This record gives sequence, structure tokens and C-alpha cells, in this order.
Amino acid sequence: MADQKLQGRLLWYELLTTDMKAAEKFYTTVVGWTVTPFPNAPDPYDLWTRAGGATIGGVMKIPQGMNFPPHWGMYVGVDKLEDGAAQIEKLGGKALSPVIDVPTVGRMRTMLDPQGAAFSIYQPASPPPKPEAEAELGEVSWHELMTTDAVAALKFYGALFGWKERNAMDMGPMGKYYVWGREWDLGGMMNKTPDMAQVPTHWGLYFRVTDVKKAAETVKANGGQVINGPMEVPGGTWIVNCVDPQGAHFSLHHK
Repeated sequence: MADQKLQGRLLWYELLTTDMKAAEKFYTTVVGWTVTPFPNAPDPYDLWTRAGGATIGGVMKIPQGMNFPPHWGMYVGVDKLEDGAAQIEKLGGKALSPVIDVPTVGRMRTMLDPQGAAFSIYQPASPPPKPEAEAELGEVSWHELMTTDAVAALKFYGALFGWKERNAMDMGPMGKYYVWGREWDLGGMMNKTPDMAQVPTHWGLYFRVTDVKKAAETVKANGGQVINGPMEVPGGTWIVNCVDPQGAHFSLHHK
């Protein structure tokens, strides 16, 4: 039986971008999502839906006055928003945004971990519609933290969300790659390498597709960039790291 605790469950993913319509055209072509407007939103907000009908996240324009580049963010479930935020601060993190209250959807807040990586906590208004399950096609299949102190980050997220170290791989000069999860593997954490010194500490998302090599060609044909790969990784799966036409980084993965 899967761990169905809300605290620590990955619930939602969001693209903040400079051009919603162009981004939507790109990702529907590359990942195969469909797009549906969110009803009664005060500002334009569209939903990403994978084949089979499950909604995996949303897309919105970067709010005016917010000085950050296009990027993907992730929302992690908490039982009570105030308690989650207080615990993050107690563990050395801090708040990046005020509390956002979306009627009938829930309450959320963007936070920073002690090493400076952004993530959001989310107290949904109602329980998730389906049980937690391993990623299907079109869903986020891996969550990767590039940080300055992976051991400290593992401790932070473990204390906060109950995420567990499930494996550690020695990557030679690149250091150790720590695989973490709940009931199954959900992602990895590792220290940034010296050549990444200028790259901010961040969470990266991998979307599951049918064929990474074909998807990489589709990325390039539709105005995106391939920055690493496609390449095979331990376990026989394939990945490629990309940038969308508006500048948001993302990765693709197939089993």
C-alpha cells in the first residue's frame, strides 16, 4: 500500500513564463499535454492535462513586478500551511511569498530551503482526487535538486516531509547522487559541480515521454534547446535536459 499521507506528497507543478500561448504550443507538441483554461481565474491561468485526463499542473504569466526568469515550480502537500511554514523557518528555510488563498482550491506559499532552492507548500481544500502512484506518461517522473549541500538538504526535506534516502550513487569527481523517495524513488539530490558555480540552487523537473530521442528532436524543431543528452543513465532509462523557447529549464525522461 502506497504512503497516502498528504504531508510530503508532490501535488502540482507550475510554469511561470513570459508568453503563455507560445509555451502552451511548445509543451503540447513536446510532451503531449492538452490545455484547459481554469474557470473564474482573476488572471489567465491554464491547466496542463496528460493523456487519460489527469491534470498535472498549470501555466501562468510571470506577475508584473516579479523579477525572475521563466521557470517550473513544484507544490508539496502539507497538512496545515501555517505549521509547514513555521517548521521550514525553524529548520533554516524562509518564506519567499505571502500566503496565496485560492477559493475551492487551497492555500499555498512559496518557500526557500536553507541552501536557497525554491519550492511551494500547498494545503489543498479537498483531498487529492486519486491515490499517489508512480508517474505515467506526461507526468513528472523525477524531481532533481542541484544544491550546495546535498547531505544537509536530505536532512531538511526528511525532517519536513518525511522524504527518505533510498540509494546513493558515487559519481566520481561529481560526488554522490542521493536518490530519495516515499514508497518509491521520486528524485535525486546532488551538489553542484564547480562548473555550475553560477547556476542558482534549484529543483529541476523531468517529464515522462515515450521516446527521449524523438522528443529531443521535437524540442529543437519547435524553438527549444537541448543542453545535455539524450543520454542513458543508471537503470537503463534515458534523459535529456532542455530549455523551452521562453528560457525555462526542464528535462525529459523515458523508461
